[in-house]
Amino acid sequence: MRVHVTAAVALLAASPVAIPDATAAAPKPHNVIIYVADGLRYGIVNPETAPAMAAVRAEGVDFAASHSLFPTITTPNASAIATGHKLGDTGNFGNTVFAGTPPLPTTGGSLLVGLENDANLGAMNDRFAGDYLGRDTLLAVAHAAGFSTAAIGKTGPTAIQDVTARDGKTTLIIDDLAGTPAGLPLPPEIVKAIADAGLAPSPPSRAENAQTGTAKMPGTKVPNTIQQDWMIGLATKVLLPRYKASKAPFAMVIWSRDPDSTQHNQGDSLNSAEPGINGPTSMAGIRNADSGLARLRASLKTLGLDKTTNIVVTADHGFSTVWKQSTTSASTRFNYPDVPAGFLPPGFLGVDLSLALGLPLFEPNGMTVSPVEGVHPRFNSAVLGADPKSPEVVVGANGGADEIWLPTAKAKDWAAKIAAFLTTQDYTGALFVDDALGSIPGTLPLSAIGMVGDARTPRPSMVISFRSLAGTCANVENCALDIADTELQQGQGTHGSMSRANTRNFMAAAGPDFKKGFVDPIPVSNADWAQTVAQVLGLKLPVGGMVPGRVMSEALARGKTTASEDHVSRSEPAANGFVTVLNWRSVGTTAYYDAAGAPGRAVGLKP
Repeated sequence: MRVHVTAAVALLAASPVAIPDATAAAPKPHNVIIYVADGLRYGIVNPETAPAMAAVRAEGVDFAASHSLFPTITTPNASAIATGHKLGDTGNFGNTVFAGTPPLPTTGGSLLVGLENDANLGAMNDRFAGDYLGRDTLLAVAHAAGFSTAAIGKTGPTAIQDVTARDGKTTLIIDDLAGTPAGLPLPPEIVKAIADAGLAPSPPSRAENAQTGTAKMPGTKVPNTIQQDWMIGLATKVLLPRYKASKAPFAMVIWSRDPDSTQHNQGDSLNSAEPGINGPTSMAGIRNADSGLARLRASLKTLGLDKTTNIVVTADHGFSTVWKQSTTSASTRFNYPDVPAGFLPPGFLGVDLSLALGLPLFEPNGMTVSPVEGVHPRFNSAVLGADPKSPEVVVGANGGADEIWLPTAKAKDWAAKIAAFLTTQDYTGALFVDDALGSIPGTLPLSAIGMVGDARTPRPSMVISFRSLAGTCANVENCALDIADTELQQGQGTHGSMSRANTRNFMAAAGPDFKKGFVDPIPVSNADWAQTVAQVLGLKLPVGGMVPGRVMSEALARGKTTASEDHVSRSEPAANGFVTVLNWRSVGTTAYYDAAGAPGRAVGLKP
């Protein structure tokens, strides 16, 4: 074994049998770029749709049994990619979470916190011991070991990659708000280098790509090319040349908004399931993300860094088409000016629970919501109870999955009542309940899906994965439909559920430390990236937590293939026979979750 010690961190070298020469200079560790194509489905990638990503998969490792963590949304998976831990340890349970009372000072009085927001991330750190994740991130460990480190891209998941790096002096955090008063600070030399490279001082807005449309007007018809061009230009014209000149190893995360932003907002399929997220606009979003990767690889080659840099490509989650129909939801019986008649409105879960439990309904900031008067929760989430400042029920909407917090002493009673109600609703796919609330018929415990650990933030009391349906294409994972608690329209894009269409993300890797032309049949997930990359870079993530990922040793150049096992977990039936079934796999003590729901209510579920 050859050893290089930097900042008291032992860096393991490539050869496991080489005898160290104490007089020789230790070799420099390799580099890594983790490129996150937000919302990229595994089955949509081929040489025609995404040639650069298909090339990485063909040249290196094809992770054929890939997994997003549930809820299959952005910031939970960002926390996993950053730390190498599942949500039970990171506490990043959703894009929208309940952080307790009183409201954070950055949320405008709302008890719900959106984590795709730099100010909110800082406030979360302040509330939870200076680091709401409670885990050292890969980039933080790399920086301490002498690597140059940076995270670039989408606001929220970018800063999560090194969530305590907020002063511009350690890991560079460059997101949508960089160079603006609302953004995190940048060192003067980087500001100058951005200008010298001919780039604008801050990223351009998404412009037309950000247009969501309405129930009567289609959304965007263009991908996020303008903003993406700036981000990739920053990496290729500013950072990579600096890293080349410095001769220090580097670790960089680039978080591409596409295809996620385009698939969400696409205007090809207003109120129709066809073509859904497979129309021309969504495909252009996939090509835009692919083009960014191609430019990065071309720059590495030009700079002579390609032979020493590992390229990791991953997606935070898969994707589905929004479906907003239900025959059981009481929320559909009211008339809303912005919702087609009979469709599920934004915030339908809060509306239904308010009626079923006999509790007043409020926006998370305390404003009254009256469905009888044609008003639904404006941003999907809601709080229920006599006092909105101290609610009985908190609903955090997260697209294809909603999370429920029960912060009062009556939590067990409310959980039983809510579960009994939800088992009667046709939009319910799977139900999970905090282990601390006991066993409830029709539900499985949160520990069954890696959501119980040593997290600092409040754990949800209940999580609902909404129902998913098969579309009409040959590969159902590419055209699944998800009921979703969202302001987006039927026919646009969503994710969040525990259908296999959402849990199967794209994952591939190529470079000096990965096998070549290898199809990995063993289950892997976003919680495995940090553990694996740390090993190939010779870094050691701190030991701790209750639900860590694993090193994907079978994918490494000298690694051996291991075995996995298939499992099925079933809840006790509810009074009406409803059961939650969970398909999962294991590699040693590490679990991976394929799909969950009542039979017939989750795409990819094997009952």
